[in-house]
Amino acid sequence: MLACVSALESCEFSKQLNWREPRSATVSELEWVHSKEHIDHVKQVCESGGGYLDPDTPVCPESYNIALKSAGAWMDGVDEVLKGNSAIVLSRPPGHHAEADRAMGFCLFSNAALSATYALKQNDINKVAIFDWDVHHGNGSQHIVQSNLDIVYVSIHQFPFYPGTGSQLEKGDYDNVLNIPVPSGYGSTEYSPIFDEQVFPFIQNFCPDILIISAGFDAHRNDPLAGINLVAEDFAYMTKRCLEIQPNLLLGLEGGYDLEALEDCVIKVCVELM
Repeated sequence: MLACVSALESCEFSKQLNWREPRSATVSELEWVHSKEHIDHVKQVCESGGGYLDPDTPVCPESYNIALKSAGAWMDGVDEVLKGNSAIVLSRPPGHHAEADRAMGFCLFSNAALSATYALKQNDINKVAIFDWDVHHGNGSQHIVQSNLDIVYVSIHQFPFYPGTGSQLEKGDYDNVLNIPVPSGYGSTEYSPIFDEQVFPFIQNFCPDILIISAGFDAHRNDPLAGINLVAEDFAYMTKRCLEIQPNLLLGLEGGYDLEALEDCVIKVCVELM
């Protein structure tokens, strides 16, 4: 997150950016998508000094309050889109692995599912699309929204890979889920037709009133945790095409673990948003 902020503050269009401090999500808002038991458990572990919510999800005493701000930032992003702006949320922790009743994979609360649910509560928002281009399948996002006919979820992800979900057979309760698992080694040549021929028409045909992107940049070829070989221009291309569906987008940071690649991706995506 800090690498992204630093890159944007020093880029050539930095003076054209508007920065916002996020609000904190409330417990009642979190309960739209999470069980009270899960929320209370995260808070209790953090307040008792920290620990592990699962083998991949350590927390410290400040993690609960920071996660509330991360979730609130995504909802602030929805507000910005409704004002006629695009927004990119640079926050940690990420969210797309957090299911309704458990934390997973660095994720405490489901930012994308929460922001989609929040959007549906606003005037003139009747349908929401979530496009997840993180290299990992967003099991938590799908788990929460797949029973909501007003939300579609689309994911391109490396498979087989953590968390082991995201089969093409998982279609949601209303055929509102599109999973596109791809093998390690895929790159720009393979991704462009997948996006153009499958992702774009699926979202476009749904006619969403708002399009939310779970923008993980760990599918970059330099990322140490995965085996997909995209470059920053690929994320910029997908952003540009998504702007054909909705003129203003909400993007929220998910994974991305090579700092130079992360900076490059965020800069090129923001160029398209502007």
